Amino acid sequence: MSMPFTTRPEHLKTLGFDGSVPADLHGRVVTSVYVYPASVRLWHWLSALAIVVLCITGYFIGKPMPTLSGPAGSHFIMGYIRFAHFSAGYVLAIGLIFRVCYAVFLNPFSREIFVLPILTPQWWKELLYEVRWYLFMVRYPHKYVGHNPFSQVAMFTFLIVAVLMSMSGFALYGEGLGHNSWAWHLFGWMIPLTGGSLSLHEWHQLGMWSIVLFVMVHLYAAIREDIMSRQSIVSTMISGFRLFRG
Repeated sequence: MSMPFTTRPEHLKTLGFDGSVPADLHGRVVTSVYVYPASVRLWHWLSALAIVVLCITGYFIGKPMPTLSGPAGSHFIMGYIRFAHFSAGYVLAIGLIFRVCYAVFLNPFSREIFVLPILTPQWWKELLYEVRWYLFMVRYPHKYVGHNPFSQVAMFTFLIVAVLMSMSGFALYGEGLGHNSWAWHLFGWMIPLTGGSLSLHEWHQLGMWSIVLFVMVHLYAAIREDIMSRQSIVSTMISGFRLFRG
């Protein structure tokens, strides 16, 4: 069972409501909590857009389109695709840097996906309960102000993959810019580490498909929670407020 709701931020960030009715806070029933500031929401949607562009353009970079007829100077399709890919990569990488800053300076909900409370027994109990909930093995959901433990694990894993994808992407980008470029100096070491440029390309594509899988599961889980758990998920990342329904 979830721990009782308290006003202490360290509890708010990991442990949630118990049952189907929001807990009482200072003598009033909590029906909404402001969870995500505008900066976090902006990061979420910019990252989502960047990921869509990166996956589509990355697929065509890995599997280029057939040769087009006419003089080569008349076509720049792959050039535009690569430009879009590189631009979206910058957006994702810079966004990750700002997201780390948000975790340091904003509310506890902004940092809960960076540090998993693995030393807290209650968190493990909540995690196992969420796994059972997603597998339709329990009837009633637990309500959370921030991310539930399962979502914390998923987002923590995504952040690791996103950082590795950014690093490997800039390594391949630096290979094209030249060995005197900043990208090569900072990330070029990943190419010999992985066994060469082709090998890193393959790892980069594998990372892309793992992100595609994450996005599919993320969308399913968010919409499912919105419908079945009686708390807002999708709209929370638009308004910033977590709404609870009895």
